[in-house]
Formats: sequence, structure tokens, C-alpha cells
Amino acid sequence: MELLYHSAKVLLGTLKDVLPIIGVIVFFQLVIIRKKIDRPGRLIYGFCLVIVGLAIFMIGLEEGLFPLGETMSRQLTNFYFLAKGNAAILKEIDRTQTVHPTLYFWTYLFAFCIGFSTTIAEPALIAVALKAKDVSTGAISPWGLRLAVAFGVAIGISLGCYRIVTGSPLHWYIVAGYLVVVCLTYFAPKMIIPLAYDSGGVTTSTVTVPLVAALGIGLASNVPGRSVIVDAFGLIAFASLFPIITVLGYGITSEWIVKRSRRVKV
Repeated sequence: MELLYHSAKVLLGTLKDVLPIIGVIVFFQLVIIRKKIDRPGRLIYGFCLVIVGLAIFMIGLEEGLFPLGETMSRQLTNFYFLAKGNAAILKEIDRTQTVHPTLYFWTYLFAFCIGFSTTIAEPALIAVALKAKDVSTGAISPWGLRLAVAFGVAIGISLGCYRIVTGSPLHWYIVAGYLVVVCLTYFAPKMIIPLAYDSGGVTTSTVTVPLVAALGIGLASNVPGRSVIVDAFGLIAFASLFPIITVLGYGITSEWIVKRSRRVKV
């Protein structure tokens, strides 16, 4: 009964969030453009599906993805798990209340794998990759782009987890990362640059963000000496930044391979 009440509450909240969007579209269509809406019944049906789908998705986040990310973080940062049952390491952890960053190897690996897998499954990225293929008449491979973005997210989230574990300042990584972006932009093919910059945005969508946010909160909550407010957030910034680097690198590498093959043929 409580779940049904909560579901109805989420559905009502989603309706309130979507109504302004519907209002803007109807206003511009009827008042500014002054044309009737084609197939209004189909449009209403589509908006109803959007509202119901978003509500179900939000409930799924609260009931599944967020608890999953926090649970995995708690298990991977458990002192006994980190020490692998080694009494000497456990004794040292109890004495100092600190854990060496290298002991969180499985946390970094989990972050890498979850970042890669969620990005590969990201609907927004799939859509952008297919559009990029159509616009470039096949010059850009959808799978090549998806893999480049996925590796960027995976590396970024792993590095972000390392930052949380060590407690180092976030801005060091972000400034250094964007300096690399500026340098790579100078050498990258012009065709790939806008796509690379957009790739950072499409990764922070429906599938990736919930798990990554839950992972950061769970990690900061369980690592000794870390603050949830100060250290938990920032993983999304890594997930947005590093795909730009990997896609620019993908473009530079692809161009170099093409030029090299042409030289060999000559």
C-alpha cells in the first residue's frame, strides 16, 4: 500500500514537472506560429507515455539503482574486505583509522567497469552515434565513437574515485583535464571537435548519472576522513570531461591511421 501511495505521488510530481514543457510547446504553436497542432491525439498519447515512463524510471532509481550503488560502495570499502583477512593490515587500519589508496583497487576496477558498461548502454549516446554516422556519411563509426566515450567515462570515474579516497582537491584534476582538452583540440580534425565536446554531455544522462552519483555518495560515506558534502560529488564532472579527451584522441588517431595507410599505398 505504501509503495502504491509513493508511486502515485511520484506520478503527480512528474506531471507537474512536464506540464511547463507542454505549456511552452502549445503556446508557441498556437500563439506565436498560429497553426493548429497536427494529430493532437497522438501528441497527447505520447506525452502520457513520457509522464508514466519518467515516473516509473524515478521509482526505479529510488528502489534499485541508488541503493545498489551505495551497497556496492559499502561492501567494497569494508575494512575486512580491503585487508583480505590479513590481521596485520586490519590492526594497522584500526590503529591509524586510515587506509592506503592502493588497497581500494577493487573499488577503482568496479568504477571503471560500471562507467564503461553504463555508457555503452546509454540511449542518448547511441542516438548521437547513429546521427554522427548519418551526417558524416559513414566516416564516423558508431561503435568506435561509443567505445571512445565509454573508455573516457570509465577512466574518469575511476580517477574520480581515487580523488575521493585520497581527498585531493577536485579543481586540480579538472584544470589539468581541460588543459589536455585544449592541447588535443589544436591537433584534432575539425570534424570531430564539436562531436567530442558534445560527447561529454550525452554521458551524463539517464543510465550513468544515478549509479555514478550513488557510487560517489557511498564511497565518501565509508572512506575514513571523507565528507559526503565535500568529497562525494564531482564524479559527474569526471564523467563529462574525460570522454572529450578520449574522443579527441580517437579522432587524432583515426586521422593518423588514414594518412599512414595512404602513404603506404603511394
